[in-house]
Amino acid sequence: MLKKLPSQPQLEMFKTVLASFINPDHELCLLANKINWGNLEKEFAPLYAEVGRPSIPIRTIVGLLLLKQIYDLGDETVMDRYIDSPYCQHFCGEIYFQYDYPFDPNDFVHFRKRIGEKGMELIFKQSIDLFGKEKVRKEVKEVRVDTTVQEKNITFPTDRKLIEKVIGHCKRIAREENIKLKRTYGREIKKLKHQLRFARKPKNMNKLRKAQRRLHRIAFRIYQDLVKQLGPIPIEYMKEFDVLYRVLTQKRDDTNKVYSVHEPEVLCISKGKEHKQYEFGNKSSFAYTRGSGIIVGAMAVEGNAYDGHTLKPQLEQVKELTGGKIKKAIVDRGYKVKGGITGIDIVMPKLLKRESYYLKKKREERCRSRAGIEGLISHLKHDHRMLRNYLSGTAGDQINTLLAATAYNMKKWMRLEKQKILDLIFCWIYRSFILVPAISNGMGYKKNGY
Repeated sequence: MLKKLPSQPQLEMFKTVLASFINPDHELCLLANKINWGNLEKEFAPLYAEVGRPSIPIRTIVGLLLLKQIYDLGDETVMDRYIDSPYCQHFCGEIYFQYDYPFDPNDFVHFRKRIGEKGMELIFKQSIDLFGKEKVRKEVKEVRVDTTVQEKNITFPTDRKLIEKVIGHCKRIAREENIKLKRTYGREIKKLKHQLRFARKPKNMNKLRKAQRRLHRIAFRIYQDLVKQLGPIPIEYMKEFDVLYRVLTQKRDDTNKVYSVHEPEVLCISKGKEHKQYEFGNKSSFAYTRGSGIIVGAMAVEGNAYDGHTLKPQLEQVKELTGGKIKKAIVDRGYKVKGGITGIDIVMPKLLKRESYYLKKKREERCRSRAGIEGLISHLKHDHRMLRNYLSGTAGDQINTLLAATAYNMKKWMRLEKQKILDLIFCWIYRSFILVPAISNGMGYKKNGY
Protein backbone atom coordinates (compact mmCIF):
# COMPACT_ATOMS: atom_id res chain seq x y z
CA MET A 1 0.00 0.00 0.00
CA LEU A 2 1.40 3.39 -1.02
CA LYS A 3 1.98 5.73 1.92
CA LYS A 4 1.48 9.46 1.30
CA LEU A 5 2.83 12.40 3.29
CA PRO A 6 0.12 14.66 4.84
CA SER A 7 -0.61 17.75 2.73
CA GLN A 8 -1.88 19.92 5.63
CA PRO A 9 -0.54 18.40 8.87
CA GLN A 10 -1.55 19.70 12.28
CA LEU A 11 1.62 20.93 13.98
CA GLU A 12 2.72 19.35 17.28
CA MET A 13 3.90 21.41 20.24
CA PHE A 14 6.96 19.41 21.32
CA LYS A 15 8.57 18.83 17.90
CA THR A 16 10.87 21.18 16.00
CA VAL A 17 9.18 22.46 12.85
CA LEU A 18 11.66 22.72 9.96
CA ALA A 19 9.96 25.70 8.33
CA SER A 20 10.49 27.77 11.50
CA PHE A 21 14.30 27.99 11.21
CA ILE A 22 15.41 27.09 7.65
CA ASN A 23 16.03 29.65 4.91
CA PRO A 24 13.18 29.44 2.34
CA ASP A 25 15.51 30.82 -0.36
CA HIS A 26 17.94 27.91 0.00
CA GLU A 27 18.57 26.07 -3.28
CA LEU A 28 17.04 22.80 -2.01
CA CYS A 29 13.91 24.61 -0.78
CA LEU A 30 13.45 26.26 -4.17
CA LEU A 31 14.00 22.97 -5.98
CA ALA A 32 11.55 21.14 -3.69
CA ASN A 33 8.84 23.69 -4.54
CA LYS A 34 9.52 23.35 -8.27
CA ILE A 35 9.36 19.54 -8.60
CA ASN A 36 5.92 18.07 -9.24
CA TRP A 37 5.88 15.42 -6.48
CA GLY A 38 2.18 14.73 -6.97
CA ASN A 39 2.75 13.62 -10.55
CA LEU A 40 5.47 11.17 -9.44
CA GLU A 41 3.15 9.71 -6.78
CA LYS A 42 0.40 9.31 -9.37
CA GLU A 43 2.73 7.54 -11.83
CA PHE A 44 4.27 5.17 -9.26
CA ALA A 45 1.03 4.35 -7.40
CA PRO A 46 0.10 1.40 -9.73
CA LEU A 47 3.41 -0.29 -8.80
CA TYR A 48 2.18 -0.84 -5.22
CA ALA A 49 -0.52 -3.14 -3.88
CA GLU A 50 -3.77 -1.71 -2.57
CA VAL A 51 -3.58 -3.61 0.73
CA GLY A 52 -0.78 -4.42 3.15
CA ARG A 53 1.80 -2.50 5.14
CA PRO A 54 2.24 1.15 4.06
CA SER A 55 5.28 1.72 1.86
CA ILE A 56 7.96 4.40 2.08
CA PRO A 57 6.51 7.72 0.84
CA ILE A 58 7.46 8.39 -2.78
CA ARG A 59 8.75 11.89 -2.04
CA THR A 60 11.03 10.59 0.73
CA ILE A 61 12.73 7.85 -1.27
CA VAL A 62 12.86 9.77 -4.58
CA GLY A 63 14.20 12.83 -2.76
CA LEU A 64 17.00 10.83 -1.15
CA LEU A 65 17.74 9.15 -4.49
CA LEU A 66 18.19 12.58 -6.08
CA LEU A 67 20.28 13.94 -3.18
CA LYS A 68 22.52 10.89 -3.42
CA GLN A 69 23.25 11.62 -7.09
CA ILE A 70 23.43 15.43 -6.81
CA TYR A 71 26.04 15.40 -4.02
CA ASP A 72 27.89 12.22 -5.12
CA LEU A 73 26.99 10.12 -2.06
CA GLY A 74 26.41 6.41 -1.49
CA ASP A 75 23.30 4.56 -0.32
CA GLU A 76 24.59 4.64 3.28
CA THR A 77 26.31 8.04 3.33
CA VAL A 78 23.24 9.88 2.02
CA MET A 79 21.42 8.74 5.17
CA ASP A 80 24.02 10.48 7.35
CA ARG A 81 23.63 13.61 5.23
CA TYR A 82 19.86 13.37 5.75
CA ILE A 83 20.26 13.29 9.56
CA ASP A 84 22.74 16.20 9.57
CA SER A 85 20.95 18.58 7.17
CA PRO A 86 17.49 20.04 7.84
CA TYR A 87 17.39 21.19 4.20
CA CYS A 88 17.70 17.60 2.99
CA GLN A 89 14.84 16.61 5.32
CA HIS A 90 12.68 19.47 4.02
CA PHE A 91 13.50 18.45 0.44
CA CYS A 92 12.24 14.92 1.24
CA GLY A 93 8.93 16.28 2.54
CA GLU A 94 9.47 16.14 6.31
CA ILE A 95 7.58 18.59 8.53
CA TYR A 96 9.58 18.08 11.74
CA PHE A 97 13.29 17.61 12.31
CA GLN A 98 14.12 13.89 12.27
CA TYR A 99 16.70 12.06 14.39
CA ASP A 100 16.55 8.59 12.78
CA TYR A 101 16.93 7.09 9.32
CA PRO A 102 13.64 7.19 7.36
CA PHE A 103 14.25 3.62 6.06
CA ASP A 104 16.98 1.04 5.61
CA PRO A 105 19.55 1.85 2.87
CA ASN A 106 18.86 -1.55 1.26
CA ASP A 107 15.40 -0.26 0.28
CA PHE A 108 17.09 1.82 -2.44
CA VAL A 109 17.84 -1.42 -4.28
CA HIS A 110 14.22 -2.62 -4.10
CA PHE A 111 12.86 0.76 -5.20
CA ARG A 112 15.19 0.99 -8.21
CA LYS A 113 14.12 -2.50 -9.30
CA ARG A 114 10.46 -1.64 -8.74
CA ILE A 115 10.31 1.48 -10.94
CA GLY A 116 12.90 0.29 -13.52
CA GLU A 117 14.06 2.28 -16.53
CA LYS A 118 10.63 3.77 -17.33
CA GLY A 119 10.31 5.17 -13.83
CA MET A 120 13.76 6.74 -14.02
CA GLU A 121 12.80 8.36 -17.33
CA LEU A 122 9.84 10.01 -15.55
CA ILE A 123 12.19 11.43 -12.92
CA PHE A 124 14.58 12.58 -15.66
CA LYS A 125 11.70 14.32 -17.46
CA GLN A 126 10.97 16.25 -14.25
CA SER A 127 14.52 17.67 -14.37
CA ILE A 128 14.01 18.82 -17.98
CA ASP A 129 10.66 20.47 -17.17
CA LEU A 130 12.33 22.62 -14.47
CA PHE A 131 13.58 24.99 -17.20
CA GLY A 132 10.14 25.43 -18.77
CA LYS A 133 8.56 23.23 -21.43
CA GLU A 134 8.25 25.96 -24.04
CA LYS A 135 11.85 27.09 -23.59
CA VAL A 136 13.15 23.54 -23.98
CA ARG A 137 11.04 22.93 -27.11
CA LYS A 138 12.55 26.01 -28.75
CA GLU A 139 16.13 25.15 -27.82
CA VAL A 140 15.86 21.47 -28.77
CA LYS A 141 16.01 22.43 -32.46
CA GLU A 142 19.80 22.10 -32.24
CA VAL A 143 21.24 19.40 -30.01
CA ARG A 144 24.79 18.17 -29.47
CA VAL A 145 25.24 14.41 -29.12
CA ASP A 146 28.17 12.34 -27.92
CA THR A 147 28.90 8.99 -26.25
CA THR A 148 31.14 7.99 -23.37
CA VAL A 149 32.05 4.82 -21.49
CA GLN A 150 30.53 4.23 -18.06
CA GLU A 151 32.98 1.94 -16.30
CA LYS A 152 31.65 -0.87 -14.14
CA ASN A 153 32.80 -1.57 -10.60
CA ILE A 154 35.09 -4.48 -11.49
CA THR A 155 38.79 -5.13 -11.18
CA PHE A 156 41.02 -5.06 -14.26
CA PRO A 157 40.36 -8.46 -15.87
CA THR A 158 43.20 -10.92 -16.37
CA ASP A 159 43.15 -14.68 -17.09
CA ARG A 160 44.60 -15.45 -13.69
CA LYS A 161 41.98 -13.42 -11.80
CA LEU A 162 39.08 -14.96 -13.73
CA ILE A 163 40.33 -18.53 -13.18
CA GLU A 164 40.73 -17.84 -9.44
CA LYS A 165 37.13 -16.55 -9.38
CA VAL A 166 35.93 -19.74 -11.07
CA ILE A 167 37.69 -21.88 -8.44
CA GLY A 168 36.23 -19.75 -5.63
CA HIS A 169 32.67 -19.98 -7.02
CA CYS A 170 32.92 -23.77 -7.48
CA LYS A 171 34.10 -24.28 -3.90
CA ARG A 172 31.34 -22.03 -2.56
CA ILE A 173 28.64 -23.97 -4.43
CA ALA A 174 30.12 -27.24 -3.14
CA ARG A 175 29.88 -25.96 0.45
CA GLU A 176 26.30 -24.79 -0.03
CA GLU A 177 25.22 -28.16 -1.50
CA ASN A 178 27.27 -30.24 1.02
CA ILE A 179 29.35 -31.80 -1.75
CA LYS A 180 32.83 -33.16 -0.99
CA LEU A 181 35.15 -32.57 -3.96
CA LYS A 182 37.65 -35.29 -4.90
CA ARG A 183 40.51 -32.82 -4.66
CA THR A 184 40.61 -29.14 -3.69
CA TYR A 185 44.24 -28.53 -4.80
CA GLY A 186 44.65 -26.05 -1.95
CA ARG A 187 48.44 -26.23 -1.53
CA GLU A 188 49.17 -26.42 -5.26
CA ILE A 189 46.92 -23.43 -6.02
CA LYS A 190 48.69 -21.39 -3.34
CA LYS A 191 52.09 -22.28 -4.84
CA LEU A 192 50.93 -21.43 -8.38
CA LYS A 193 49.57 -18.06 -7.27
CA HIS A 194 52.95 -17.22 -5.77
CA GLN A 195 54.70 -18.17 -9.02
CA LEU A 196 52.31 -16.09 -11.12
CA ARG A 197 52.75 -13.06 -8.90
CA PHE A 198 56.54 -12.82 -9.46
CA ALA A 199 56.83 -14.23 -12.98
CA ARG A 200 56.65 -11.02 -15.05
CA LYS A 201 60.39 -10.86 -15.66
CA PRO A 202 61.51 -11.99 -19.14
CA LYS A 203 63.59 -14.87 -17.80
CA ASN A 204 60.54 -16.27 -15.95
CA MET A 205 58.07 -16.15 -18.85
CA ASN A 206 58.19 -19.90 -19.44
CA LYS A 207 57.44 -20.51 -15.78
CA LEU A 208 54.51 -18.08 -16.06
CA ARG A 209 52.99 -19.93 -19.02
CA LYS A 210 53.32 -23.32 -17.32
CA ALA A 211 51.79 -22.06 -14.07
CA GLN A 212 48.94 -20.38 -15.99
CA ARG A 213 48.13 -23.57 -17.92
CA ARG A 214 48.27 -25.68 -14.75
CA LEU A 215 45.93 -23.31 -12.87
CA HIS A 216 43.46 -23.40 -15.77
CA ARG A 217 43.58 -27.23 -15.83
CA ILE A 218 42.91 -27.39 -12.07
CA ALA A 219 39.93 -25.02 -12.41
CA PHE A 220 38.45 -27.14 -15.21
CA ARG A 221 38.84 -30.36 -13.16
CA ILE A 222 37.14 -28.82 -10.11
CA TYR A 223 34.33 -27.55 -12.37
CA GLN A 224 33.84 -30.98 -13.99
CA ASP A 225 33.90 -32.75 -10.59
CA LEU A 226 31.24 -30.38 -9.23
CA VAL A 227 28.97 -30.74 -12.27
CA LYS A 228 29.27 -34.55 -12.14
CA GLN A 229 28.36 -34.75 -8.42
CA LEU A 230 25.49 -32.26 -8.74
CA GLY A 231 23.87 -34.37 -11.46
CA PRO A 232 21.14 -32.20 -12.97
CA ILE A 233 22.20 -28.63 -12.21
CA PRO A 234 19.62 -26.80 -10.02
CA ILE A 235 17.77 -23.93 -11.70
CA GLU A 236 19.20 -21.31 -9.34
CA TYR A 237 22.75 -22.20 -10.45
CA MET A 238 22.11 -22.50 -14.19
CA LYS A 239 23.12 -18.94 -15.09
CA GLU A 240 26.18 -19.04 -12.85
CA PHE A 241 27.43 -22.33 -14.30
CA ASP A 242 26.94 -20.97 -17.81
CA VAL A 243 29.19 -17.98 -17.00
CA LEU A 244 31.83 -20.21 -15.39
CA TYR A 245 31.88 -22.48 -18.43
CA ARG A 246 32.30 -19.49 -20.76
CA VAL A 247 35.28 -18.28 -18.70
CA LEU A 248 36.97 -21.70 -18.84
CA THR A 249 36.45 -22.22 -22.58
CA GLN A 250 37.02 -18.72 -24.00
CA LYS A 251 40.13 -18.02 -26.08
CA ARG A 252 42.21 -14.90 -26.48
CA ASP A 253 40.71 -13.76 -29.80
CA ASP A 254 37.08 -14.69 -29.05
CA THR A 255 34.28 -12.17 -29.30
CA ASN A 256 31.75 -11.57 -26.47
CA LYS A 257 34.25 -12.59 -23.83
CA VAL A 258 33.47 -12.62 -20.11
CA TYR A 259 35.49 -10.01 -18.21
CA SER A 260 33.79 -10.39 -14.84
CA VAL A 261 32.04 -13.38 -13.25
CA HIS A 262 29.55 -11.29 -11.26
CA GLU A 263 28.98 -8.82 -14.16
CA PRO A 264 29.09 -10.94 -17.35
CA GLU A 265 27.47 -8.16 -19.44
CA VAL A 266 30.57 -5.95 -19.13
CA LEU A 267 32.15 -5.01 -22.48
CA CYS A 268 35.71 -4.07 -23.42
CA ILE A 269 35.42 -0.70 -25.21
CA SER A 270 38.23 1.24 -26.86
CA LYS A 271 37.61 4.99 -27.35
CA GLY A 272 41.10 5.84 -28.64
CA LYS A 273 42.35 7.47 -25.43
CA GLU A 274 46.12 7.58 -24.97
CA HIS A 275 46.05 7.28 -21.17
CA LYS A 276 43.40 4.55 -21.09
CA GLN A 277 43.34 2.30 -24.12
CA TYR A 278 40.54 0.01 -22.93
CA GLU A 279 37.60 0.64 -20.59
CA PHE A 280 35.36 -2.06 -19.15
CA GLY A 281 31.70 -1.16 -18.82
CA ASN A 282 28.98 0.06 -21.15
CA LYS A 283 28.53 2.89 -23.64
CA SER A 284 26.24 5.79 -22.68
CA SER A 285 24.88 8.47 -25.01
CA PHE A 286 23.93 12.06 -24.11
CA ALA A 287 22.19 14.89 -25.97
CA TYR A 288 22.02 18.48 -24.74
CA THR A 289 20.89 21.80 -26.13
CA ARG A 290 23.32 24.11 -27.85
CA GLY A 291 22.10 27.31 -26.20
CA SER A 292 21.47 26.67 -22.49
CA GLY A 293 23.28 23.34 -22.11
CA ILE A 294 20.34 21.34 -20.69
CA ILE A 295 20.63 17.57 -20.99
CA VAL A 296 17.53 16.49 -22.92
CA GLY A 297 18.51 12.89 -23.66
CA ALA A 298 20.43 10.18 -21.79
CA MET A 299 20.51 6.47 -22.48
CA ALA A 300 22.75 3.44 -21.95
CA VAL A 301 23.51 1.59 -25.18
CA GLU A 302 23.29 -2.21 -25.16
CA GLY A 303 26.37 -3.81 -26.70
CA ASN A 304 29.40 -2.12 -28.21
CA ALA A 305 27.42 -0.35 -30.92
CA TYR A 306 28.93 2.01 -33.49
CA ASP A 307 28.25 5.66 -32.59
CA GLY A 308 26.35 6.27 -35.82
CA HIS A 309 23.87 3.52 -34.94
CA THR A 310 23.09 5.17 -31.56
CA LEU A 311 22.13 8.56 -33.05
CA LYS A 312 18.61 7.73 -34.22
CA PRO A 313 17.45 6.09 -30.91
CA GLN A 314 18.95 9.02 -29.00
CA LEU A 315 17.08 11.63 -31.05
CA GLU A 316 13.84 9.64 -30.74
CA GLN A 317 14.22 9.69 -26.95
CA VAL A 318 14.74 13.48 -27.02
CA LYS A 319 11.53 13.94 -29.06
CA GLU A 320 9.59 11.71 -26.67
CA LEU A 321 10.78 13.53 -23.53
CA THR A 322 10.56 17.13 -24.77
CA GLY A 323 7.94 17.05 -27.51
CA GLY A 324 10.12 19.37 -29.62
CA LYS A 325 11.23 19.03 -33.22
CA ILE A 326 14.96 18.52 -33.85
CA LYS A 327 16.37 20.22 -36.94
CA LYS A 328 20.13 19.87 -36.42
CA ALA A 329 22.24 17.27 -34.61
CA ILE A 330 25.84 18.40 -34.02
CA VAL A 331 28.14 15.39 -33.72
CA ASP A 332 31.76 14.32 -34.26
CA ARG A 333 33.24 12.32 -37.13
CA GLY A 334 32.27 8.99 -35.56
CA TYR A 335 28.55 9.55 -36.31
CA LYS A 336 28.51 8.70 -40.02
CA VAL A 337 24.95 7.51 -40.72
CA LYS A 338 24.42 5.80 -44.06
CA GLY A 339 21.60 7.59 -45.85
CA GLY A 340 21.22 10.12 -43.02
CA ILE A 341 18.10 10.66 -40.91
CA THR A 342 14.94 12.02 -42.53
CA GLY A 343 14.20 15.63 -41.57
CA ILE A 344 17.37 16.10 -39.48
CA ASP A 345 20.58 17.80 -40.63
CA ILE A 346 23.61 15.97 -39.19
CA VAL A 347 26.42 18.51 -38.73
CA MET A 348 29.97 17.17 -38.39
CA PRO A 349 33.48 18.50 -39.12
CA LYS A 350 33.96 17.25 -42.67
CA LEU A 351 34.71 18.77 -46.07
CA LEU A 352 31.63 19.33 -48.22
CA LYS A 353 31.66 19.91 -51.96
CA ARG A 354 30.34 23.21 -53.31
CA GLU A 355 29.85 24.73 -49.87
CA SER A 356 29.91 28.53 -49.63
CA TYR A 357 32.36 30.34 -47.36
CA TYR A 358 29.53 31.57 -45.11
CA LEU A 359 28.00 28.11 -44.62
CA LYS A 360 31.45 26.63 -43.99
CA LYS A 361 32.15 29.14 -41.20
CA LYS A 362 28.72 28.54 -39.65
CA ARG A 363 29.29 24.77 -39.69
CA GLU A 364 32.76 25.16 -38.15
CA GLU A 365 31.31 27.34 -35.39
CA ARG A 366 28.71 24.70 -34.57
CA CYS A 367 31.34 21.95 -34.55
CA ARG A 368 33.54 23.96 -32.18
CA SER A 369 30.60 24.38 -29.82
CA ARG A 370 30.15 20.58 -29.79
CA ALA A 371 33.43 20.24 -27.86
CA GLY A 372 31.59 21.64 -24.82
CA ILE A 373 29.98 18.24 -24.30
CA GLU A 374 33.36 16.86 -23.18
CA GLY A 375 33.30 19.13 -20.12
CA LEU A 376 29.69 18.10 -19.45
CA ILE A 377 30.67 14.41 -19.51
CA SER A 378 33.52 15.14 -17.11
CA HIS A 379 31.07 16.75 -14.65
CA LEU A 380 28.74 13.76 -14.96
CA LYS A 381 31.58 11.38 -14.14
CA HIS A 382 33.33 13.26 -11.34
CA ASP A 383 30.37 15.02 -9.70
CA HIS A 384 27.36 12.75 -10.28
CA ARG A 385 28.56 9.13 -9.83
CA MET A 386 29.25 8.09 -13.43
CA LEU A 387 33.00 7.58 -12.97
CA ARG A 388 32.27 4.07 -11.67
CA ASN A 389 28.88 2.37 -11.85
CA TYR A 390 28.01 0.38 -8.72
CA LEU A 391 24.54 -0.75 -9.91
CA SER A 392 24.36 -4.29 -11.27
CA GLY A 393 23.19 -5.50 -14.67
CA THR A 394 22.18 -3.70 -17.84
CA ALA A 395 19.23 -2.16 -15.97
CA GLY A 396 21.73 -0.65 -13.52
CA ASP A 397 23.62 0.91 -16.45
CA GLN A 398 20.47 2.61 -17.72
CA ILE A 399 19.34 3.75 -14.26
CA ASN A 400 22.72 5.23 -13.31
CA THR A 401 22.97 7.08 -16.65
CA LEU A 402 19.51 8.64 -16.25
CA LEU A 403 20.12 9.56 -12.60
CA ALA A 404 23.43 11.25 -13.45
CA ALA A 405 21.73 13.34 -16.16
CA THR A 406 18.88 14.21 -13.76
CA ALA A 407 21.33 15.33 -11.06
CA TYR A 408 23.25 17.48 -13.57
CA ASN A 409 20.08 19.29 -14.69
CA MET A 410 18.92 19.90 -11.13
CA LYS A 411 22.32 21.16 -10.03
CA LYS A 412 22.35 23.50 -13.03
CA TRP A 413 18.86 24.79 -12.20
CA MET A 414 19.85 25.45 -8.56
CA ARG A 415 22.96 27.33 -9.70
CA LEU A 416 20.90 29.53 -12.05
CA GLU A 417 18.32 30.27 -9.33
CA LYS A 418 21.09 31.21 -6.91
CA GLN A 419 22.54 33.55 -9.53
CA LYS A 420 19.12 35.19 -10.02
CA ILE A 421 18.88 35.91 -6.29
CA LEU A 422 22.39 37.38 -6.25
CA ASP A 423 21.55 39.56 -9.25
CA LEU A 424 18.42 40.88 -7.51
CA ILE A 425 20.43 41.68 -4.35
CA PHE A 426 23.11 43.46 -6.39
CA CYS A 427 20.47 45.43 -8.30
CA TRP A 428 18.81 46.50 -5.01
CA ILE A 429 22.17 47.58 -3.53
CA TYR A 430 23.03 49.54 -6.67
CA ARG A 431 19.71 51.38 -6.72
CA SER A 432 19.62 52.05 -2.96
CA PHE A 433 23.20 53.11 -2.26
CA ILE A 434 24.58 54.33 -5.62
CA LEU A 435 21.83 55.48 -7.97
CA VAL A 436 19.46 57.28 -5.52
CA PRO A 437 22.25 59.24 -3.68
CA ALA A 438 23.70 60.27 -7.03
CA ILE A 439 20.32 61.66 -8.21
CA SER A 440 19.67 63.44 -4.89
CA ASN A 441 23.12 65.11 -5.08
CA GLY A 442 22.27 66.56 -8.49
CA MET A 443 24.64 64.38 -10.51
CA GLY A 444 21.79 63.37 -12.81
CA TYR A 445 21.59 60.41 -15.15
CA LYS A 446 21.33 59.74 -18.85
CA LYS A 447 17.94 59.44 -20.47
CA ASN A 448 18.56 56.03 -22.02
CA GLY A 449 20.50 54.45 -19.13
CA TYR A 450 22.38 55.01 -15.88
